[in-house]
Amino acid sequence: MIIKFALLVLLINIPGSASAVEIDQAINDFLTPVANAVDGFFMTAVHIPFVGPAPFIVLWLVVAACFFTLYFKFINLRSFAVSLKIIKGKYDTTGAAGEVTHFQALSTAVSGTVGLGNIAGVATAVSMGGPGATFWMIVAGLLGMSTKFVECTLGVKYRDIHPDGTVAGGPMKYLSKGFAEKGMPGIGKTLAILFAILCVGAALGGGNMFQANQSFSQLQNITGGANGMLAGKGWLFGLVLALITGLTILGGIKSIAKVTSKLVPIMGVIYVITGLVVIAMNGDQLIDAFSQIVNGAFNPSAIAGGVLGVMIVGFQRAAFSNEAGVGSAAIAHAAVKTDRPITEGLVSLYEPFIDTVVVCTITALVIVITGSLGSSEGLQGIPLTSNAFASAVSWFPYVLTVAAILFAFSTMISWSYYGVRAWTYLFGENKTQEHVFKVIFLVFIVIGSTLDLSAVIGFSFAMTLAMSFPNIIGLYFLAPVVKQELNAFMADIKSGAIVFSK
Repeated sequence: MIIKFALLVLLINIPGSASAVEIDQAINDFLTPVANAVDGFFMTAVHIPFVGPAPFIVLWLVVAACFFTLYFKFINLRSFAVSLKIIKGKYDTTGAAGEVTHFQALSTAVSGTVGLGNIAGVATAVSMGGPGATFWMIVAGLLGMSTKFVECTLGVKYRDIHPDGTVAGGPMKYLSKGFAEKGMPGIGKTLAILFAILCVGAALGGGNMFQANQSFSQLQNITGGANGMLAGKGWLFGLVLALITGLTILGGIKSIAKVTSKLVPIMGVIYVITGLVVIAMNGDQLIDAFSQIVNGAFNPSAIAGGVLGVMIVGFQRAAFSNEAGVGSAAIAHAAVKTDRPITEGLVSLYEPFIDTVVVCTITALVIVITGSLGSSEGLQGIPLTSNAFASAVSWFPYVLTVAAILFAFSTMISWSYYGVRAWTYLFGENKTQEHVFKVIFLVFIVIGSTLDLSAVIGFSFAMTLAMSFPNIIGLYFLAPVVKQELNAFMADIKSGAIVFSK
């Protein structure tokens, strides 16, 4: 499949070859059956007594999040202070194995989740489920913090430290090693291979092509649209983006971490401040906006399917956005410098909070408070969000464009690392295989920027959500290991064996 894609994109600029439209159709035709097959399984409706039907994957993620929240006694709420101390470097251990600091690991993981889904995806969720979808998005984000805590602790616990100091971790490692410890190596290896295959697909789709495609679409929109100066220049945008991305990812996780630790705060501040300005300009509508969000969450008439329909839309958007349970972030967090795996699990609590509770909520509030949801008939995704920003200040869409490109770039460089780790797990953990995947990844940036690729959206979401199936099986199985780590760490804090620096 990967080779087919690479060959297709190379045909674009060969004289006499198929047109971009024909290539686009060929890729869509090739991807659609795959996306439909995976999507058909995971989105199959499961009937809940006294409630109604709900997609299997939503139940799979939400039930896991609720279980881990209860199993770890609301770790998502009670450990915020300790987590913040670790992020600030007050528990950094000199000489500990790993490649990046706690803050850099968090920045890399956040950059992988805070992407165009926070701009385009939230707008789609609100347009489908109404303002009430925002409420359930926040609830799902808070619950997802517990799932993220488990997978990121395990990512460090079962990682491999290579002789050169580089790290390989993530679900592939804790699925294979964790099950092997319990005498079930075959099951663990099968789940690990399945996860790695799905991760490669997600990295090239949602972590790459979708990001490049949507960021170019927004750039083209503000420069005249289909008749503007960038019309038909997607390949040029893709080449520039591929060059910049290549210069970043060729240095490995240390290079990626250096970029994301600076880029994430910048892009976050730009977007959050812009959103808060729009909200402040419509401050007299704020109470009404919150009222719409809360009432819409429990109003059966809000969407076909009633309360359950709104809830599902909100939970789906949160799952796409913060990826709690998907396992991707555990790959980035595994590279942290620490001698206690639980510390990175605690750090990771902030990831869904930043991504969903803060960034996604601001996007939703901007759309609701400006009234764009009712006045932008037919608009979804980035155009809807852009229209909401423009309703406050005409030039705000330009700020949104900068934020969108930064979000896309940061997501791509993080997912390139996830893809590398999954690819090398399948084909051999060596530099040659790393470079092979990076080249493929860069080619796919041009594909995403050049073509329409409508099927990529379905393919990307299907691959990303499918990763949660083998991953959460492992999380249930290995949760007691995490509890032992947590109890030991908290006992050391209580006894004074661990003292945070001032």
